[in-house]
Amino acid sequence: MNQSINMRRDRSVVGRQEHGFTLIELIVATAILVILVGAAFPLVRITIYREREHELREDLWMIRDAIDRYKDAADRGAFQIKVGSEGYPPDLDTLVKGEDVAGKKLKFLRRIPVDPMTKQEWGMRSMQDDKNSDSWGGQNVFDVYSKSDQVALDGTKYKDW
Repeated sequence: MNQSINMRRDRSVVGRQEHGFTLIELIVATAILVILVGAAFPLVRITIYREREHELREDLWMIRDAIDRYKDAADRGAFQIKVGSEGYPPDLDTLVKGEDVAGKKLKFLRRIPVDPMTKQEWGMRSMQDDKNSDSWGGQNVFDVYSKSDQVALDGTKYKDW
């Protein structure tokens, strides 16, 4: 009988387990988590830059395409143009407002997108402006560019796109 009591006592001590984590386990788990978050942060930042660059390329393409369509319509004589404009729009708002063609409005853009790099207006060049000029002469809109001085992931400046 004494032997069975001793066995029960031994089993109760052996069968008892602690629940939870030790301090060392918590520190190791936290350190691993910090390392993973630290490694992911630069990847997230680069992904955000890539998305903004993609948006910039799309917006520039969309505006330049609208300018080209305006120029083509003006060259075909679809509407009257201002002398000295060479058939380019007088401003970006004209691409949104459109031109009257045979009693209908011919629009070239739904809206003017905001420059994703500066969150401001686009830089513009007229046909008469110097290719490297940062100021707009105001005669017409021949081209648009970003006013950002930042460097892209490929090493070029956004304003040169």
